[in-house]
Amino acid sequence: MYFKEQKFFVAGMSVSGESSARFLLERGAEVYVYDDLVTDKISALNSELHALGAHVVTPDKLESAVQECDILVLSPGIPIDNSLPVAFRKLGKSIIGEEELAANYLRATAVAVTGTNGKTTTVTMLNEVLTAAGKHSVACGNNGNPLIREVEALTFNDYAVLEISSFQLETLTSLRPHIAVITNITEDHLNRHYNMENYVYLKAKILRNLRESEYAVLNYDDPTVRALAKNTKAKVVYFSMQSRVDGAYFENGAVYFNGEKYFDLNDLTLGGVHNVYNALACVAAAGILKLDKIKASEAICAFKGVKHRIEIIRTVNGVTYVDDSKGTNVDAALKAAQSMACPTVMLLGGKDKGDDYVPLFEGLSSSPVVHAVIYGENRFKMLSAAIKAGFTGFSLCSEFKTAVKIAEFTAKPGQCVLLSPASSSFDGFLNFEERGDAFKELVESINETE
Repeated sequence: MYFKEQKFFVAGMSVSGESSARFLLERGAEVYVYDDLVTDKISALNSELHALGAHVVTPDKLESAVQECDILVLSPGIPIDNSLPVAFRKLGKSIIGEEELAANYLRATAVAVTGTNGKTTTVTMLNEVLTAAGKHSVACGNNGNPLIREVEALTFNDYAVLEISSFQLETLTSLRPHIAVITNITEDHLNRHYNMENYVYLKAKILRNLRESEYAVLNYDDPTVRALAKNTKAKVVYFSMQSRVDGAYFENGAVYFNGEKYFDLNDLTLGGVHNVYNALACVAAAGILKLDKIKASEAICAFKGVKHRIEIIRTVNGVTYVDDSKGTNVDAALKAAQSMACPTVMLLGGKDKGDDYVPLFEGLSSSPVVHAVIYGENRFKMLSAAIKAGFTGFSLCSEFKTAVKIAEFTAKPGQCVLLSPASSSFDGFLNFEERGDAFKELVESINETE
């Protein structure tokens, strides 16, 4: 990519947009930056980038900047059918994302992980496995650490464990990882991708560039994922809890890879069936990479999870509070609920992503959840789904803070309060991290009673 002969338009000053702009400026590119949000943080960032040589595009200069620039670097937060990328496309100009920009300079061995749920846990766990095996590895991508920040420092001897979202896959075309993992595919982001066909198509893109010398690690128990085996030239390695597959599987209380035992299931620190699947995916990748079996097993079993994913915050007045703010879709929330070991009051709601909530409440009826506090912008849609599913144990309110307070008063000693909203955070928070942090702050403020 020729930096000095092309003008780059970086749209969206999120962490990926900022990182892309800095990367390009450091290499002498002419960079235009734009965000339609006007906040103190973005204004300060724009001033800093301007000092480094960037052109800050204002709304009145937007049309002329589009005409002027050659390549659009699109934030994953901006849909591909937004008016800005549409304008670039009509002019026949290139549209890339931060991951695509970085992929052009990646020398390290890449292990890319996508799927609806389990991406962050699998990426973080696998990164720890590689580190335990004595490899230099970096977890990056959709986990908040953009690949573009790491790409230049990574050598041919290193590993990049990449979390890839469907948003990123909209603009990702050239990445060819050594191992591509698909954890599962269930309904999510249908408000953006319109239907499941489009969503599955995007997830399958991670397999498109793989050659016969590379590997596709697929969840055998997910029919949608299993069917993608026909979409790749790569060697297919499965992971399964239900069948003895060519790859990683569960049998007789233990986890195996191609007939070789790795560890007993009881040795896993993380609970829940969903985490067994995450561990199986890691075992499959570790087996392919021929990492030391004992070190890999120890790292997987010792792994304690990631922030905002079924994270125990505090036990106060006999009630345990659990932060699963990352549970932003029906499948993730339901799995979190089913993993609870005690009667649970569940916090549900936020901004709708196009999901059908009826299966959620049908599933909750046979879970440890005894009461749901429904809040947020999509509360009435959730209420309708709960009634349709015959789920009657719920409270309704508008504000997140109020919902947490209702949960506090509703939960009895020996019970749990679980925040797993099955919705995005964008009705009241910048992201799921901010929502989880707000939950933690509210929980920490609860006074211990005598």
